[in-house]
Amino acid sequence: MPNGWRGLAALAALAASALLAAGCSSSFALDATTADGRIVAVGAESQYADVIQQVGGKYVQVSAIMSNPSTDPHTFEASASVGRLVNAARLVVQNGLGYDTFMDNIEKAVPDSGRRVIVVQKLLGLPDSTPNPHLWYDPATMPKVASAIADNLAAIQPSHAAYFKANAKTFTSSLTPWINAIGTFKQHYPGTPVATTEPVADYLLQALGADNKTPWAFQADVMNGTDPSAQDVAIERSLFTQHKVKAFLYNQQVTDSLTESFISLAHANGIPVVGVYETMPEPGYRYQSWMQAEVRALRNAVTSGVSSEHL
Repeated sequence: MPNGWRGLAALAALAASALLAAGCSSSFALDATTADGRIVAVGAESQYADVIQQVGGKYVQVSAIMSNPSTDPHTFEASASVGRLVNAARLVVQNGLGYDTFMDNIEKAVPDSGRRVIVVQKLLGLPDSTPNPHLWYDPATMPKVASAIADNLAAIQPSHAAYFKANAKTFTSSLTPWINAIGTFKQHYPGTPVATTEPVADYLLQALGADNKTPWAFQADVMNGTDPSAQDVAIERSLFTQHKVKAFLYNQQVTDSLTESFISLAHANGIPVVGVYETMPEPGYRYQSWMQAEVRALRNAVTSGVSSEHL
């Protein structure tokens, strides 16, 4: 979903034009908060909104733009209401790497010196050429995001700086069970061969020490809505028919006839299937429990042959 996202340019233009058509003002009070003094914040994706909420606690009012785990994030269309949300926010957290370019267009349409924007790509120092935009699956990402959120919230409300920083520390500590689960998997099941449709969970698979047998060109084509080559499709099929992998991970939110054919082929060959998500499954999940659930689902697939297509 980087620069080749389906219709991304069109959606970005729609977002900006919708915002301008809505007549959103570019004026913004530097001390603007809710009536009860909470900081208005926006996460472009629900996982970032969740971390904002955990760090900001009682002093923030958070909205997520892309939050429905039952929809295809690739075809998200920003509306005038999205523009109004972003325009009202004192703090925005977005992914970058072309994943949520519509946010850039909204922010440019209504620029304001009072809005603080954290672009995770820039926070991590990643070049635009980084091929995989699913940064939240990297175990190293969210601690840095939480720290940056705390710093920015503290700049907006200095009197609550200690509260924000303590919450960020608590959040990072709460990731320990997930980090431990990753370490245990890597120790006991090193080099586990898997297949994927697209690189949604590739950063996590790398941390787990898994061996993704799916050609990168195939993953990139599926991610960008392009038909994979016949050669890559044949290679992917052989991973199942020749039992070269122990699990098949697919983007649970984005399926088509090709993906469905591979799910069927995996089942037919006794390969367990694991659904991975781009936005946080709701209700009942926080970022931490979501990531732990994905590791648990893969472990169950590898050790017990259990499929977990839905969390």
